[in-house]
Amino acid sequence: MCGIVGVLGDHEAAPILVEALKRLEYRGYDSAGIATVNHGKLDRRRAVGKLVNLGDLLVHDPLPGKAGIGHTRWATHGEPSVSNAHPHQAGPVAVVHNGIIENFRDLRAELAEHGILPQTETDTETVALLTQHYLDQGASPVDAAFQALDRLEGAFALAFLFDGEEDLIVAARKGSPLAIGHGEGEMYVGSDAIALGPLTDRITYLEEGDRAVLTRTSLEIRDAQGELANREIRTVQIQSTQIDKAGHKHFMAKEIAEQPLVIGDALGHYLPAGQDTVQLPGKGIDFTKIERVTMVACGTAYYACLTAKYWFEQLARIPVEVDIASEFRYREPPVSPGTLAVFVSQSGETADTLAALRYCEGKADKIVSVVNVPESSIARESDLALPIHAGVEVGVASTKAFTCQLVVLVLLALKAAADKGQIDQETLADHISAVRGLPSLLNAALDQNEAIRQAAIKLSEARDVLFLGRGPMYPMALEGALKLKEISYIHAEGYASGELKHGPIALIDKNMPVIVMAPRDAVFDKTVSNMQEVMARKGQVLLISDDDGLAEAQDGVWSTIRMPHVHPTLAPILYAIPAQLLAYHTAVAKGTDVDQPRNLAKSVTVE
Repeated sequence: MCGIVGVLGDHEAAPILVEALKRLEYRGYDSAGIATVNHGKLDRRRAVGKLVNLGDLLVHDPLPGKAGIGHTRWATHGEPSVSNAHPHQAGPVAVVHNGIIENFRDLRAELAEHGILPQTETDTETVALLTQHYLDQGASPVDAAFQALDRLEGAFALAFLFDGEEDLIVAARKGSPLAIGHGEGEMYVGSDAIALGPLTDRITYLEEGDRAVLTRTSLEIRDAQGELANREIRTVQIQSTQIDKAGHKHFMAKEIAEQPLVIGDALGHYLPAGQDTVQLPGKGIDFTKIERVTMVACGTAYYACLTAKYWFEQLARIPVEVDIASEFRYREPPVSPGTLAVFVSQSGETADTLAALRYCEGKADKIVSVVNVPESSIARESDLALPIHAGVEVGVASTKAFTCQLVVLVLLALKAAADKGQIDQETLADHISAVRGLPSLLNAALDQNEAIRQAAIKLSEARDVLFLGRGPMYPMALEGALKLKEISYIHAEGYASGELKHGPIALIDKNMPVIVMAPRDAVFDKTVSNMQEVMARKGQVLLISDDDGLAEAQDGVWSTIRMPHVHPTLAPILYAIPAQLLAYHTAVAKGTDVDQPRNLAKSVTVE
């Protein structure tokens, strides 16, 4: 989940590297470092903590040179420390790495027999030591890097910089993403196009197993078999404004507020103007041939899949299985003919989800991905990629990407229902009309910001919180609890309301806030009964509902949040807003780091 960057340019590399790392800090912020070659001499600077600490160090101890590599770290092997920070250097070579070298212990033992001993706790240092070993045996820098790569097992994106080589970077990817940027007499390397956006819009994505040799004026790529590969140069537009906070205190606040806009944009791509149909890109999907759906994802995207399970089964009458990617890939479930395999990932690079997709290749009838990055590995390896059009999401806790995932999934379920003949044209038109009205409803939900902030002030004093919901609101309860845990560090759990009396009710007392997400729908009365059980045990209930629900059930609750009326199918999308704002304002009240919560990173590219 680390971020790596490299530059061969005509200007001082250090400020360019630091600026690029700022755009990659969502990938990790335990430590950061850069290395450059200046007048043939390789040197580096590293600092623990966020990138600003590296910036301060470089003010007092500058690092000249026009060729360099940089890294922002999410710790895997070894605690955050200067010695464990990247780049790792072994004599004449420096290395930055995203991923995990699974056989580093065996390689360490082999190197020890030659008297080459590690100085850090990291797996990455082994790559540098191994490369140094081959250099000492007379290999050229490129050959030494390639020989080292031949020995590595695991997942990695790597960039190598060499003493005495001011016009050379070697890069490679296996399991972790890596992009090459093309400039005018300059070349760049980055974990993704976001890092390179201000530098160039001409990007080449390395494919699985690729190795690249960069100079300022050339790029040579060899594939996993060692053959010369011709990878496409793509033009990628990333607006710099998408990386700004646009006047908000945090990226998360900005991205919550953007949801009406980005969902409207997503709808414009899937709902043709003046038509009551769902239009998918490319050849689309013929659901008449689909007998079942398997959905796979991690984290918040997994909860989007759990919500979509209700939609597919209730609207289209198609059975759906939902799996956490890290369990699916090792469980190795049977994938029967007629299965549509759907993989949901904001980054499109989630390691476990990508591995699960590859397991389904050749087994599922069709592989579909729901992604925010159309050029990502998951998108490129799918039969059909469905972009969610959320724009760049910087905050670690997913907000606008989650609701855009839900929108694309509900449209996919409606398409399936129509193809299967489970809903008639009038019903489909009714649903599509409701979907088109989502942006205005989301704006109305955002208008409750102050009421939610006031509730969050009290919530910030709690040690434990329960979220309850029934039907499609159950995944929203799970998501609400996850958001609160992620950024406020308050222990929170989400439960199906009907499960309360099967164990969790033992936790209820006067100090336990219980957040009930309950639009006035077909199961509202059942949810209210569960809520009454909480209040009978002095639990403090925060009820999130619409006018009808609050009129019927708000007596005795600690607080309420008023939501607009919404089509029952779409309630989960609307109710994501108060869940996000509660987590946000609670974290602000506690003074935690909203955009970069401890121990987390945005793009999970390691197991």
